[in-house]
Amino acid sequence: MTTYKTVNPANGTTVKEFDTLDAQGVERALASTHAGYQTWRITSPQHRAETLRKVADIYTERADELARSISLEMGKPLAEARGEVKLSSAIYRYYADHGPALLEEEHLDVPGAAESVVQRKPIGALIGVMPWNFPYYQVARFAAPNLMLGNTILLKHAPNCPQSALLMEEIFHQAALPEDAYVNIFATNEQIADMIADPRVQGVSLTGSERAGTSVAETAGRNLKKVVLELGGSDVFIVLDTDDIDATVKSATRARLSNAGQACNAAKRILVTEPYYDEFVAKLTESFAATVTGDPLDEKTTLGPLSSQTAADNLIEQIDDAVSKGATLHTGGKKIDGPGAFVEATLLTGVTPDMRAYSEELFGPAGVVYKVKDADEAIALANDSAYGLSGSVWSTDLDNARTVAEQLDVGMAFVNEHGTTLPGLPFGGVKRSGVGRELGPWGMDEFVNKKLVRVSKK
Repeated sequence: MTTYKTVNPANGTTVKEFDTLDAQGVERALASTHAGYQTWRITSPQHRAETLRKVADIYTERADELARSISLEMGKPLAEARGEVKLSSAIYRYYADHGPALLEEEHLDVPGAAESVVQRKPIGALIGVMPWNFPYYQVARFAAPNLMLGNTILLKHAPNCPQSALLMEEIFHQAALPEDAYVNIFATNEQIADMIADPRVQGVSLTGSERAGTSVAETAGRNLKKVVLELGGSDVFIVLDTDDIDATVKSATRARLSNAGQACNAAKRILVTEPYYDEFVAKLTESFAATVTGDPLDEKTTLGPLSSQTAADNLIEQIDDAVSKGATLHTGGKKIDGPGAFVEATLLTGVTPDMRAYSEELFGPAGVVYKVKDADEAIALANDSAYGLSGSVWSTDLDNARTVAEQLDVGMAFVNEHGTTLPGLPFGGVKRSGVGRELGPWGMDEFVNKKLVRVSKK
């Protein structure tokens, strides 16, 4: 049974609990967003854009309140929490600024008729199943483009972020979005499956684990519903060469430990060529060991807790498995004593295919460094993964770095930066990292009816 409650991961204290929907609540939510779609779909793009602009403004005005909420609920340090609020506001503003133009008719140069145009129309009520690791940003990626299109939203957030979920719903309604255009639902997984099957729902977007994505995709496929999935990752950070090893180590530390390492596109595998390997590992070890772990509401904290004790226990099991089978532990590797879900920043080398850390996603502050002979070996190791979300290549030779980046089997490849997220850049992966794209024009190209209207001369 899904339970929605705020449990402070820094001390294990239960702050507040919330009831899940009953059968009547499920029906009300479905009926509401279906009815709301009939009205929201015919509002002008300019009106929808202005509503999203108000949402962006309110996120800015209420930034401290929003940041503290996710620091409390999932353990994000305040500085990072404020950054997430700022990014979320930028996403709503992006679609406010660009949405109307993205919805303009596309005229086709096809003979035989007076006019052939493609219109971008909404399709109906959508379900969003969102994760706890970026509570506002993940919702913004899904909600902003689809509200701009004229779709309506049923939003199931992670069970450990209920107060943040309610804050988002409140802000939408404060911005004068109709209450039946965005409805927060504290639903169970079983209720979500039933709702996906309901004919009033036209699609579902999930960001989360591979297991959850498989389940949702199966239900959606069985009911012929469109699905977008952003799932796990085992992203690489490839160091071919560097003329500033300290700066590259700093970037690797940030790419691995931001959000306590709880990001799908974090740098989970760091590949370093032989000439730089020893010094890089030594400096990265020092950098990891210097992180300041503590209460996420303390401004001095740079590494907060994991989202739950279960998450911390799972990560420790993966680390222990690697060490027991011969991996070298350079720093960290333990839970921190006390009631919170804290794990030390951990660095491993010597990880081999028989260890869980080689093939499984490490969702926490644990990095693995591999020594590679050259770019070809780096590419082969990078692509030896079931995941394909993103990866980065670091080098002073930009042409060579781009050549390597283009050979990575990923949805997003970066040179001399890692995991960059901006409203105008597409986000999504290949292989078991998911299907579909979010953000930018591509985010408005998923749950849309690309409707042909052709007018004959006859």
